Amino acid sequence: MTTGSLVDQAQQLLQSLVGGDLVEITLLSLAVSGLATALSLLIGLPIGTWLALSRFRSRGLVISVVNTGMALPPVVVGLFVAFTLWRSGPLGDLGLIYTPSAMVIAEVIIATPVILGLTVAALGQLDPRLRLQLMGLGASRWQTVWWLWREARLPLLAALMAGFGSVISEVGAAMMVGGNILHQTRVLTTAIVLDVSRGEFIKAVALGIVLLALAFLVNGVLTWAQQRGPQR
Repeated sequence: MTTGSLVDQAQQLLQSLVGGDLVEITLLSLAVSGLATALSLLIGLPIGTWLALSRFRSRGLVISVVNTGMALPPVVVGLFVAFTLWRSGPLGDLGLIYTPSAMVIAEVIIATPVILGLTVAALGQLDPRLRLQLMGLGASRWQTVWWLWREARLPLLAALMAGFGSVISEVGAAMMVGGNILHQTRVLTTAIVLDVSRGEFIKAVALGIVLLALAFLVNGVLTWAQQRGPQR
């Protein structure tokens, strides 16, 4: 490969990075994955806290199911959501198939077990005497939970990063329930798959760089928040 061809490919790569529908696709990727992560946090954090602090007979079985859910194949999730939202499915009348909402639903199902399971692990590592001490000092149930969250804030932020990472790079479910429709449901991962199938490898590499940069930026912010807390 000559120097001239390398320069030409570099120019094409730069053009792919700044041209076309890059901004729209990137913003949709961030919106879908960000909303899915936020909803997963709202579901997984309280349920994970309840599992970590509760004691009941089938608790081990429930935690095993949650841990199994952390390895859910995204394609299987996409298939389940597609069947549910398809026109002939039980929720077909909502008209959500091939919309960003359907992608959010699928990604919430993927990310929630991750955040839930890591929340259980994070709170389970705390000294059980801490909870007893807080309750002995007169803290209410919500105050006790708040202080436990503060104590486990570093692994809880790691759980949030893991949840975001599981959906920002997801492609199978997004393709199945979103349809990869331009100006509607096309995100970075599905656009990369489409470009590769077309043989447009330069554009696919460009989108891959943007995806990596986006993931690095979001996780960099979360890492900064994780490490800026008071040091012991």
